Amino acid sequence: QVQLAESGGGLVQAGGSLRLSCTISGRVYPSYTLAWFRQAPGQERDFVAAIEEIGPRSYYGDSVKGRFTISRDNAKNTLNLQMDSLTPEDTAVYYCAATAKTFHPNKRLSSVYDFWGQGTQVTVSS
Repeated sequence: QVQLAESGGGLVQAGGSLRLSCTISGRVYPSYTLAWFRQAPGQERDFVAAIEEIGPRSYYGDSVKGRFTISRDNAKNTLNLQMDSLTPEDTAVYYCAATAKTFHPNKRLSSVYDFWGQGTQVTVSS
């Protein structure tokens, strides 16, 4: 099994930055695609960013493109999300996720991911 644990959430003012980390343990293969999702109260879980082993290629949700940066360190089994220029609309619980379905055509779907962390709260005040 694979275990994921997020850290780094908190309260920040609009315009500020936060860096989230996800520690990954268990039987993790470098070929896994890793991703961040977020869920605001009363809303569905939305795709934020994903990163694949090859490249590594990364891609982002439209609302965070240009502000957030995803990175991974396979040697340390960690996944990071640097979040800049935060707005109150970024307030949500952020989850890291992993999937072995490397060749799935749409890894922006939460249903593609096999393993999830517990989530970390990010609150952006105006």
